[in-house]
Amino acid sequence: MSIDRLGSSLYEAIRKVFRASVIDEATVKELVHDIQKALLQADVNVQLVLDISKRIEERALKEKVPPGVSRREHLIKVVYEELTRFLGEKSIPIKIEPGKRKVIMLVGIQGSGKTTAAAKLARYFQKRGLKPAVVCVDTYRPGAYAQLQQLANRINVPFYGDLKAKDPVKVAFDGLKQFGGKDIVMIDTAGRHKEEQELIKEMKMLEKSLKPDEVMLVIDGTIGQQATVQAKAFHEATPIGSILVTKLDGSARGGGALSAVAATGAPIKFIGTGEKVEDIESFVPSRFVGRLLGMGDLETLIEKVHEAEVKVPEKKAKAILSGKFTLTDMYEQFEAMKGMGTFRKLLKMLPGMSYNIPEDMLNTAEGRLEKWRVMIQSMTPEEKDDPKIFNASRMKRVAKGSGTSEKEVKELLKQYVMMRRMLKTLRRKKKLPFFGKGMPLELK
Repeated sequence: MSIDRLGSSLYEAIRKVFRASVIDEATVKELVHDIQKALLQADVNVQLVLDISKRIEERALKEKVPPGVSRREHLIKVVYEELTRFLGEKSIPIKIEPGKRKVIMLVGIQGSGKTTAAAKLARYFQKRGLKPAVVCVDTYRPGAYAQLQQLANRINVPFYGDLKAKDPVKVAFDGLKQFGGKDIVMIDTAGRHKEEQELIKEMKMLEKSLKPDEVMLVIDGTIGQQATVQAKAFHEATPIGSILVTKLDGSARGGGALSAVAATGAPIKFIGTGEKVEDIESFVPSRFVGRLLGMGDLETLIEKVHEAEVKVPEKKAKAILSGKFTLTDMYEQFEAMKGMGTFRKLLKMLPGMSYNIPEDMLNTAEGRLEKWRVMIQSMTPEEKDDPKIFNASRMKRVAKGSGTSEKEVKELLKQYVMMRRMLKTLRRKKKLPFFGKGMPLELK
């Protein structure tokens, strides 16, 4: 069962509680049974499932319900708290101070997604206004050098490596020397070892020589309960460590991996939620559980909005509010939405929306937005600035150039007119909600 299916199963179990006419012992036991089934199908350890089931049932039936809280609300609260506790305490975030460079050394067996994770972390910190860099010290796999260099160039992050070098420690020191002015440096180490003991041995050697601020173990989320071995060995080897669990987007065993790692006490700091370099999140158990239960995660949604934020010049904002809204401005809206993630990921963060929208509807909406972006790209500068000049001939040319139909081009222009009218109605209030890539803009 994937993380999405686990969430859907838990959400349905919670919905039964809301539909129940009375919250009695039978209702609690049915809920516990549904939760057990969902967790077991997600490859969570049987003993862990029994432990959490027992705690939920005991608290729900024996704990005194606080004044002003219904038994139904108390039951949901118990489930939320126990699932959050089950996934571990909130880890201490990596603190970056101006002028004090942080060094993160990434370790993990081959195939765990470690090299991609180095680029994802660099992008994560870059979007928060920091200056990251990446260093490849894998002297065994040439593909690691090429892969990290390509990813770093794509996100415009400085890269260092040496294909001719044999000593990973020397390469690391050379890279750190070159990136002395950066805020944070990710060091991607070799992952050639299939045996965890050998990996731990090399990790200790590099850690002793480099003395990084943090050693982060990258674990493949698809290995399920087997993650326990890696996480436990790592956590015992270095108390300064943290965990990044990758490939949780479509993993059939993601629940098993997360619970296995959390059970060791090793702090999970990040999770990989997709293949793109943008698909990485800081792992906060309470937020993660909130999304699984369909309660949403507004904090992460707000963070994503801030990540995409740029300042809208006041002159341009006033022009837009007065009706001078072009297709170029509309295109910027689409780019901002694309930068925040897919509709699926954004909807999971909205309370009650996570599992209520049909899959085909989501696919249609995402496909339509992508088509609109391509259509605008196919237009001339004059057409983008003044859509009124569109005629049948221009529509035909744009449709042909974007691989769409004239009907779809007309639909885009119709949506543009509607958005332009909406913005004009805000002129009196002089408030522009979520324009471009920013939060609501106040005009003085």
